Amino acid sequence: MHVPDGFLDAPTSVATGVVAAGGVAIALRGARRELDDRTAPMAGLVAAFVFAAQMINFPVGAGTSGHLMGGALAAVLVGPWTAVLCLSVVLLVQGLLMADGGITALGTNITLIGLVTVVVGWFVFVALRRVLPKRPALVAPAAAVAAFLSVPVAAAVFTLLFVIGGTAPVEGATVLKAMVGWHVVIGIGEAVITGLVVGSVVAVRPDLVYGARPLVAGRTLEIRDAEARS
Repeated sequence: MHVPDGFLDAPTSVATGVVAAGGVAIALRGARRELDDRTAPMAGLVAAFVFAAQMINFPVGAGTSGHLMGGALAAVLVGPWTAVLCLSVVLLVQGLLMADGGITALGTNITLIGLVTVVVGWFVFVALRRVLPKRPALVAPAAAVAAFLSVPVAAAVFTLLFVIGGTAPVEGATVLKAMVGWHVVIGIGEAVITGLVVGSVVAVRPDLVYGARPLVAGRTLEIRDAEARS
């Protein structure tokens, strides 16, 4: 999904840059309500995990590979505003130091990966949390579904941007079919990784998972020593 330089024309790249800058500015204000003594360390860990995980590509067929986007994962773990900041920092470092995504396309990449996947992932997760039984065990499946849906939606938004300002002579319908088709497959990997990571954290410290806090608000943290567990 990392868009390279020159893939979109200058007006479209500038427009997505404005959208990304506005989104990050709003996220800076919103993250103040999310960051506390539990979320702040998690934000660093989430950014490091997403950065490392995006370096790992898995084959999805026909010579194509996919990697974790991490929007829904980050939103569930540290909250949507903080997730936008985490992914923006990851994309900035990747673009500047690793040539993963173009510099002029940084706004596009932040818009697609840092905003679209976070917003879609978070709203789908919250909707599922409202309708599902109020049990922490269901946080991971809800996060996995949110992660799965966030990926093809981001691919569809990219297609819209390509139709508006794409520089290659390819029909929009062809791009849509290829992007959404392959990203549905990539979304399955996104869902598996997100479900496993969120489920692992919820199993040991559900209070650290931002999206699970409403379900464990009335619980008291119990710290057991090794002797007590044996």
